[in-house]
Amino acid sequence: MAFLTQGLYLISTGLLVPVIIVLFVLFIQSLLLLGGFYASYITRTKHSRKLNDLLPKIEETLQSKAPVNRSDISALLPDNDRFSRSLQAVIGSTNGVILEKALSDFELACEKELDRGKILIRMGPMFGLMGTLIPMAPALAGLAAGDLSAMADNMQVAFSTTVIGVLVGAIGFFSYTLKRRWFKEDMRNLEYVKDLVKNGAVKREVE
Repeated sequence: MAFLTQGLYLISTGLLVPVIIVLFVLFIQSLLLLGGFYASYITRTKHSRKLNDLLPKIEETLQSKAPVNRSDISALLPDNDRFSRSLQAVIGSTNGVILEKALSDFELACEKELDRGKILIRMGPMFGLMGTLIPMAPALAGLAAGDLSAMADNMQVAFSTTVIGVLVGAIGFFSYTLKRRWFKEDMRNLEYVKDLVKNGAVKREVE
């Protein structure tokens, strides 16, 4: 029995360095995600203004029964981002299969981007907890032996990993929550334009 418990102790303590390395990687990933989120926010601001000009133009064209000038629409779209490409694909076809494929591709791309936040939400606190529990055994052993210096060092590692893990999870949750709301708005707009196209309400110029 003592052999088994000693083996478990050696395995758990041996995991401390890999756990700390993973936490460093997750922290760097969270900073990159935060930077990408800021860039997406700037693009989103421009995107919203241009989209507010674009949707009324489509509605006006619907009422007048005039053909949609795709060059004018392209000028109103934001830079060549995922939403713009999907919207152009929706406007550029009346085939129901192609329309559904454009929306499915957009939804899949959004899910892939949201997965980064999901990973940080789950992995950050998980590895933070591991980094907290692993040094506790040496800390308690140091306390029992009267080695307060060793106990303090291990407790410092435990608290530090907890903070980093929670911070990583918080950044992931913040990014995931806001981006999910953005993507839902984009999907609603794409589905609205898709319905206009499928109903034959929007006529496109012949290229």
